Order: sequence, then structure tokens, then C-alpha cells
Amino acid sequence: MPSRLRAPLHSGSCSSGGSLPASASLCGRRRPRSYNFRQPGRTHAQARAAAAAAAAAAAAPEVSCAMAVLWGRGAARFGRGLWPCGRPGLPAEEGTLGGLCGPRRSSSASPREDRRKDWGHVELLEVLQARVRQLQAESVSEVTVNRVDVARLPEHGSGDGGCQPPTKVQPGAQGTPSGLFVQWAKRLDKDKQIQQKRRQRLEKQLQKRAQNPGFSTDAKRLHVEPRLLSKQLTTCLQGCTQEVAESPWEEQLAQVLQEAPRKLSLDKKLGQRLKTRFANRQQKILAFLKCCLLTGHQSLAHHLLVTHHSRGRSQELLTLDMYNTVMLGWAQQGAFRELLYVFIMVKDAGFSPDLVSYAAALQCMGRQDQDVATIKRCLEQMSQEGLKLQEIFTAVPLCKEERAAVLRAVLKAKPTFKLPERPLSPVNNSKLLRDVYAKDGPVSYPKLHLPLDTLWDLFKQQLRVELASTVCVKSVEKPVAQSKEVRRAALQALPAQGESFMGLARDLGARTFSRHEVQRQQFSGQVEALKRHYRQYLHLLAADTEVPEPYLPRQYWEALGVSEPPQEQPWPLPVQVELGRLLAEILVQATKMPSNLAKPRNSSRLVPLLYHVYSFRNVYQIGFLKPHPAYVQLLATAAEPTVTFEAVDVPMLCPPLPWTSPHTGAFLLNPTKLMRAVDGTMHHQRLLENCPPAALHGALDTLTQLGNCAWRVNGRVLDLVLELFQDKGCPKLSVPAPPSEVAAPHEAPLPSSTGLVDKAELRRELARSLKESREMHSLRADALYRLSLADHLRNCVFWLPHNMDFRGRTYPCPPHFNHLGNDLARALLEFAQGCPLGPHGLDWLKIHVVNLTGLKKREPLQVRHAFAEEVMDDILDSADNPMTGRKWWMGSEEPWQTLACCMEIAKAVRTSDPAAYISHLPVHQDGSCNGLQHYAALGRDSVGAASVNLEPSDVPQDVYSDVAAQVEVFRRQDARRGSRVAQVLEGFVTRKVVKQTVMTVVYGVTRFGGRLQIEKRLREMSDFPQEFLWDASHYLVRQVFKSLQEMFSGSRAIQHWLTESARLISHMGSAVEWVTPLGIPIIQPYHQEVKVKQGGRGLQSVSYSVNADSSLKPNKLKQRNGFPPNFIHSLDSTHMMLTALHCYREGLTFVSVHDCFWTHAAHVPIMNQVCREQFVRLHSQPILQELSSFLVSRFCCSSRPQKLSQRLDDSKLRETLLAVPKPGAFDLERVKHSTFFFS
Repeated sequence: MPSRLRAPLHSGSCSSGGSLPASASLCGRRRPRSYNFRQPGRTHAQARAAAAAAAAAAAAPEVSCAMAVLWGRGAARFGRGLWPCGRPGLPAEEGTLGGLCGPRRSSSASPREDRRKDWGHVELLEVLQARVRQLQAESVSEVTVNRVDVARLPEHGSGDGGCQPPTKVQPGAQGTPSGLFVQWAKRLDKDKQIQQKRRQRLEKQLQKRAQNPGFSTDAKRLHVEPRLLSKQLTTCLQGCTQEVAESPWEEQLAQVLQEAPRKLSLDKKLGQRLKTRFANRQQKILAFLKCCLLTGHQSLAHHLLVTHHSRGRSQELLTLDMYNTVMLGWAQQGAFRELLYVFIMVKDAGFSPDLVSYAAALQCMGRQDQDVATIKRCLEQMSQEGLKLQEIFTAVPLCKEERAAVLRAVLKAKPTFKLPERPLSPVNNSKLLRDVYAKDGPVSYPKLHLPLDTLWDLFKQQLRVELASTVCVKSVEKPVAQSKEVRRAALQALPAQGESFMGLARDLGARTFSRHEVQRQQFSGQVEALKRHYRQYLHLLAADTEVPEPYLPRQYWEALGVSEPPQEQPWPLPVQVELGRLLAEILVQATKMPSNLAKPRNSSRLVPLLYHVYSFRNVYQIGFLKPHPAYVQLLATAAEPTVTFEAVDVPMLCPPLPWTSPHTGAFLLNPTKLMRAVDGTMHHQRLLENCPPAALHGALDTLTQLGNCAWRVNGRVLDLVLELFQDKGCPKLSVPAPPSEVAAPHEAPLPSSTGLVDKAELRRELARSLKESREMHSLRADALYRLSLADHLRNCVFWLPHNMDFRGRTYPCPPHFNHLGNDLARALLEFAQGCPLGPHGLDWLKIHVVNLTGLKKREPLQVRHAFAEEVMDDILDSADNPMTGRKWWMGSEEPWQTLACCMEIAKAVRTSDPAAYISHLPVHQDGSCNGLQHYAALGRDSVGAASVNLEPSDVPQDVYSDVAAQVEVFRRQDARRGSRVAQVLEGFVTRKVVKQTVMTVVYGVTRFGGRLQIEKRLREMSDFPQEFLWDASHYLVRQVFKSLQEMFSGSRAIQHWLTESARLISHMGSAVEWVTPLGIPIIQPYHQEVKVKQGGRGLQSVSYSVNADSSLKPNKLKQRNGFPPNFIHSLDSTHMMLTALHCYREGLTFVSVHDCFWTHAAHVPIMNQVCREQFVRLHSQPILQELSSFLVSRFCCSSRPQKLSQRLDDSKLRETLLAVPKPGAFDLERVKHSTFFFS
């Protein structure tokens, strides 16, 4: 999120409420409703280190700095820091952080514990001395809550005034709960005593060790040689260390390779919580080892591996990936001896070396110019284990230099060896995509309108943006004159009301990984390779270049011979959270501000800028980071001139990279997921990686084609919006007003005679005012981001890279400025590449403007065109005088898009030849209740098909009006029978009342949810008797479901079959999976929540809920209710992808907003034809039968279950899955002739 202004977690003071991110949980314990202000004390050395680390994190946090914060506190203590919740110990001090990671991160343990510590690189004596000095500085405690230091803000040029700090309230003061302060005083006194005892122990320990003549302050040497359990391997290790002539290196390696791996005896009866903890520790170890390799700390990584391997229980944490990681590090340095040590540990741990292990050994031999005999022995053992040498060059991710070293070693032993030829790209054999990839037939893939040199310059600009990681954009807020003090203000990371500690930690961890990936590619030379390949790729897209034969972008990229670089797996969520937590603590420590801003810079003492506070939700406390009130007031006096965005949050300045695999595509350097998912979810990625590459070609090519559409900003519309935004806004036109326009709540003191009813009403009024203020602030922030980006890109051409969700629905990656936004966001965008209107393009513009108004929804196209001619004067007046004329466009359902279309029509009709006018405006064709269209096509439901315009007709059918009419029939019958609620509803059963429920029934809404929707609509009617709200809404939702059952009998049968299938599958302990007709694997990410708690030290622990891990039990309710709508969504995304690919083959510009398709006005007839043909082709496939077969093979047991209950469940599931609803008699070919199918 941009750092200038964040949509708030809550507004007002910390006590006013708020919420955590969806995946975060509330942590803490029961406490009184008060705040705990914490500001850590620390030594000068710690302050300097924290300031340096915070500066690195704020500017461009390198991984070496960030991970050093997380792990670089001594190698042996690393294992102690791996447990997410910490180990039992003394409680954290009030108001004390104690270094970077809490009191326990420095030496605060007992002498007995210290004897067990291996300090690694840390100089023990200096650490102990620093700790004593820190404890001396922290020995002063207060009787009350720690006081917030004051920073005075000048008022009218004077040094007085500013925000006053929270005052210290003495025990027993009037109006204060003395008992509460007595409890706090006792607790603080106890903490003081603990501090003093701890200091005394450390002083004695320091004196004892300083007097010991054998004690050395030098750092202990890192471990290199492991302790082994296998006697044979121990003998081999002794031969390596002694380096005797009888045991040369090649013989030791041969002995190690032939040693049979020892079988591990792991305790597999771990509970789910312990398994999660165990996996978290493994993830942290692996992330640390990889970080050591990247930052040149190979010896530290080896030391950690040896330390864990030499301990029985710790060895169980190690995986083959960890050993391979360290071996690759030694191989890069050509350190054969150390690599051999790791090989010995691999065998001792019970693992068999894999391709990566042998690739590391061969790479090391190639760098060291090892003798032929050693290399041959390695290759022979590799062959005996069934591993193929060619697969090292095809299956193991190696950079160019590593690949060359491996090849050098292999050629020395096998001079005739040849690298395996690059395999031909597999061909997608799907019936639906056969025409897309056919080599014969006419092909006219579109090209961009820009020349090669221009595109190359745009690429270099985008590369600079991604290397910088952030983009500074001029804010469109009304500028305010800045004072000297305001110019000195630097921190813009948090909103005035603060931000949850957990949310900030996750954000910082994710940003750090993104920067790590960019820098990793820089160090490995991938950026230079990208430049070479991208320059060649632009020949396919540029307007002034040609290629020998037509290619899709993905095909051309693969034809260039671009090898996929080694991929870095995303850091696991626990690692990112832990790293972000520590970075947030550094931020608290390092940021300071002058206590008096009116004085010269160096004449005023510094006070903390950020404070850690607690806010309460029910009985839980949530940690927040809150800026100093004086700093908040300082920022409030001036509008900051810039807004800072992450590079991935801004549209690209050049065409995105084509999607070629599940982890390669979109942005140039920043990692992007092909399938977006909740943080910590990995099963989607595993399904995609295990999927045959050709099966994903349809999705990959669609996302590439959508991302290759060039956009530009509609400058005239933007100017009008900015005029309103910088004035007082206009909520009616979706331009949010500034917070100053919110009506202030009544603040007059209540008389003593005020009754309880009046007080309750006042509380409700205050709550409504606060809610309105929060909503306005969020809307204002959203508009600020969008308009600032639009103004920044006003004169630019830009692109929107796409990815998809777990159902296959596509979305632009930049979140703030794209065509999936509201009416205002869509009106700001137009195609950068124009197209002549041609003979019918102007007619489609006129029909489009009427569609946007919503005035002629039930009229044929000819009537809509005639209406546009009737109101042409209003259209032209809207274009010429949008704010001073008759303002016809403001009465539209989509006012800003209507205005943009009016302007386009005005320019076209005023040209000498409208057919030659170059139009840039997208024209939309929207599906008619698209979910029900898919249901009707699946069930061949003739009645339902006619209601949703699958059947040709002279006028468009409106399913919402049809349902309302059917409900009205039922209501009249019940009214005649004497039903009171049916009589009350006379005249209130309208299209608007039932529309939302009808629309969402197809997407799984229940009767409970439908009742709430109808109740909301009835509540909006001022003349409806409010005492009948519950009875009326309950009655109407029953009638709506009854009407849909009669009108869409086939559709409801399919929905019931999908729901029952999902219920039985989840009951057997599995999440529902399926494969779309285009071959995209899908799994529903709904599982039981497991709470994970991390970091018992430092400012606070953090906890979050994990509910997307496939190893957890499925959430039966969500699996059951989610399957029908998710399955239908996967079908509408398949239809969109087929339409997009065929339109691209026809040379059309095409984008979509799910079931709303966009193209140039001149190309609407072609797009309509393709849209209908692909819908028919899609539903001509046996979709339900193929789904049934897949579910049976995936979830029904092939062998007979042992238990009777399992056999019954399996039998019931098989019976249900095979009972596919029988289709009706509707002829799908009639869809091709339906004018209003998409219109």
C-alpha cells in the first residue's frame, strides 16, 4: 500500500475500534481497558545499529541486512530462536525492548544456561559488558504506565503549544481507580526486582570469567567437521581430516557414495500443532541457509548444518534440500573438502543424494579441475542409483556459470558427451484450443502501434522502476504551502491512527522478499540476459518490424531459446512474518524526532517517533504502532506532495513478459504468482507445477494477451474529476468528499437529567458518525491513489499485467488503477491503440451510450439507436459543457462512462468522415445473468434458456422481472387465502427487491443471506411498514426460491448435485478439486483454521490464522456452499479465455471484466460472433460427465476400505457422483442467433 495515505484499520483514537487483516487473529490476554505505551531503551551501539538497519529497510532493504537482523545473533543461538512461540522464560519488561529482538535476545539467561551456549562469532565478553550497561540504564521504573515523551509543535511561529503528552496520574488521585494503579505498581516493582537480580548475576558472571586466565574473548571457530552416528562414515571422516596418503580424496568420495543411507527413526505421531511448529522451524532453517549463500556467509551456513546434524533431535529438522543448499554453496567456491563433509552428513542422515546433490559435486569438481578417476566414480555411482546424467542439465535449475562448470567436469570423464537438445514445446491437444494453435488457416495477430526504438526506451524505463522498487508519484491533493519544519518530516509509513503490528509485519516481510528477488537477479546476471532477450522479443510486437512466421507471444519467447532461470521459492509465511516483526521493531527503535520542532535541529533532544500501544477488541488486546501525536499534527498541517507506491502496484511502462510457466511472466524482475492465493497457500502452486506444461497453454496465452493491451488516460475526463476532487468532492458522481466535509457529532455536555434512552441514541449517533468518517477516509484514500496514478500516467502508454485466482478468473496485477474498478475508474481509461470506426462503428457507440444510461434495457437495439438520435443534442451538450450545460449525463447509471462516450460521439460526428475517425473508446458487451446462462446451457433447460437470452427473441428478456412477476402470482394467491404478510406486500414486489437475490442464488446464496438482501431493499422503501420487515423478507425469499425452482428446474438440479457431491467429499476429509475444460487444475482453499503464534520476545508476539493449507481438515460448510458458484466461475472464465484467444487470432483488441467483454466499436460484430461460437463449443463438451469421472477417480477408493463406515461413505459418494442430472432438450446452436445473449 502506498505510504502517503493508507485506508485505515480504524479511525480516531486507538480505543475507537478497528480490525485486523482477514488472516490475522487477535492475540493477547484479558486486561483492563487501558494502553501500554512502550518505548525501548538501548545502548548507543544498539541505537546506531538499529538506525542503520532501519535506513536500509526504508530505502532499499538488502537481504544481507534484513536477514542478518533475523538470524545474525550468533549461530548456536539460532536453534533457540526457531521456535515460533519462544521458550519459557522471564516476562518482557514494561517499556523495554532490550536490543533488537527483546530482552531474551541479549544475554539475560542464568549462568547454567550460558554454559550451554556456543556463541559463534559473537565476542562474549563485550556482549556481557554491553548487557550490564543496558540493565543499568533500564533500572529506573515508574509507578504508572511509561510516559510518552513530548514533542512540541510550534503554533504561529512560536515554540509553545503542540500536542500535550499523556500525563502521569498518581495513585489515589481523584477520579481514578486506585486499585488498578496498585496492581500496576506491584507488577512494576516486581519487574524492577527481577531486573536487579538479573544484573547482579551477570556482574558476578562477568567478574568470574574476566578473572579466569584461560578465558579468551576471541570468537570460537565455527564447526566444520560433524559428529556422525555411522561407524563406517566416521572412519571415512577421520580419513578425510587426517589427509593421509593412503586415503586420497577420490577414495573417500567413492566410499561415501557407496555407503548405504541409514534409516531415520522419526516420530510420526505428532499432533497437527506440533507438525505445524516442526514445519515452521524447517522453513526458517532453509530460508536462513539460502540467505547465507546469497550474502557470502557460507561458513555460517555450514556451521548451522553441522550443529544440527550433531544433535539427535535437531537432526530430524534437517531435510535433503538443506544439505543440497550448503553443498551448492561450497560448489560455487570450489571447496571440495567441505562439500565432502556435507556428502558424508547426507548419508549419515539417511538420505540418498539426488540430482541436485550430484550437480553440486560435479560443479565443484569442474571448478577445481579434479582428476578423471574421481569424476568417473561419481558418475558411476549416479548411474547405479538410477539417476540420468542428462537430467542434471534439464531438471536442475542452474545458472550459466554453474552449468558450464558441471559440463567441464563431465566432458573430462566423457569427452563424447553432448548436451541434451532443447525439447520441443509440447502442443496442447485440447479440442477447444485446436483452432487457436492450428498452423493452417488465416492468422492476423495484432501488433502494437509503437516502433521498436520507442518500445525499447519504455523497457529501460520500466527496468529502472523495478530496480528502484518504488515509484514516487505527485499527489493530486490540493497543495498547501510548506514550512521548514514540514520539509524536515520524513516518515510517511503509518496513518495517524496507527496500524496493527501484525499487518505491518506481514507487509514488511513481503516487501523484503520482493527486494531480495530483484537483487538476486542482479547478482546472478539475469538482468543482462533479460535485456538481450527482451530486445529480440520486441520484434514480434513493434509496428516497424516483422518476424518470419506468425507466433503467439509465448511461442516466440520460447523460440528465442530463453532458458528459464533458477526460481527462488517464496519465503514461507512464518519466515516473512518473523522478519517483518523484527524490521518493525527496528523501525520503532531507530526513528526519532526533535522534542521541540521550533528549536534548531541540534539544540533539541530526540524523542521516539513511533510507539507501541495496545487496543482492545472484546477481551483481546491488539498491538498497534502509532506515530507521535506531535508528528501527526505536523503532517496534518501540509499535504505531502508525493505518494509512494511499490513498483508492482503501478501499471507497467512496457509490454509485460509473456507467461511461460506458473512462475515466469508479468513484471520484468518482481516475482508474480500465476494464481493469486492467500499468503502461505502452496497447494495451488504445487498443482500448477505438477500439471503437464501444455495443459496450461490456454491460460498462459490468455493472460499474456490481456496484458499486452496498451492503455492511455482519458485526459478530459481526468481534468473534470480532479476539479471536483480538489474542491469538495461529489459523492453522487463517485468523487468522495474530503474528511472535513463529514458532519461533526454533537459534542455538547449532556445534562444530568438525560435518560438512558437518550444516552443510547447519542451513542448510536456517535457510532454512525464514526462509521461515516471511516468510510469517507477509505474512499478518499482509494480515489487519491487512482487519480494520482492517472495524473502521473496522463501522457504515457502503459500496460496492465494479469494473473488469475484459483477459479481461473483473470485480474490485473496493479490494484489501484485498472479497468476492474468502478464507473469512474473505467471512464479514465481508453485504448492507447485506436481503430477507425468503419461503416458501423458510430452506430455501436450510440447503442453503447444508451446501454450505459440504463434507460432502454428492455428495448431492441434499433430502438436504442433511435433513442440516441433523439437525445443527440443532450449528448453533444454533455460533451461540450459537462459542468455548466444541461448535465444529461449525470442522470445515467454509469455517469462518467456515459460522459466519456458522449465526448467520443461528439468528436466522431463532427469529423468530415465519421467512418475514418480513429476511436480509442472501449465498447462493452455484457452477459445477461451469465451464471444462469451457464446453468441453463449445462442442463439444456429450455425455460431457463429463454429467460436468460440463450433463446433468440425480438426483445431482451429480463430474468429479474420474470422472477418478480412469478413471485407476484404466488403473492396474490396467498393474499386471497388470507395471508396477512402477502396482503401487506401488495405493490412492493418489484424487480429491484428480488434482483440481488436472483443474481446471487446461482453463486450459492442461502435463504438466510437472501432474506437479508430482501430486507435491505424493503428497508429502503419509506412507505413500507417497518414492523413487517422480518415476516415480509422471510416470505419473499421463500417465494423467490420457489419461483427459481419452477423457472430453472434443470439448473437447480445441477446446483443440488454439485452441493451434495461437495458435502460428501469434504465429509471424507478432502478438499474439492476439479479441472476446467481448458485444463487448469483447481482446488478449493477452504480448510479448518489453525492459529500460529510467533515471537514471544520483543515488542509483542504475533499470531495469525492459517486456513488454506491442504494438510488441514477441510471446512465442510465452505466446501459445500462454495463448489457450485466456484465451478460456474471456472466455466465463465473458460468462456472468456476462449473468446480472448480467438479474438487475438482475428487481430482484435480484447479485454474483459469477467463476463463483460470490451473491444473497439468497429470490432463489436466480430467479437459477438466469436463469443457465441465459443460458448456453444464449450457447452457442447460433456462437461458434467467429465467432472463426474474426474471426481470418481480422484475421491472414490480404488481398493475396498477396511472400516464399515468408510465403505458406506465411499459407496454413497460413488452413487452420488455417478447420478449426473439428465439434460433437457434445448438446442445450443440457437445461441448463435441470439442478439441479446451478450449485448
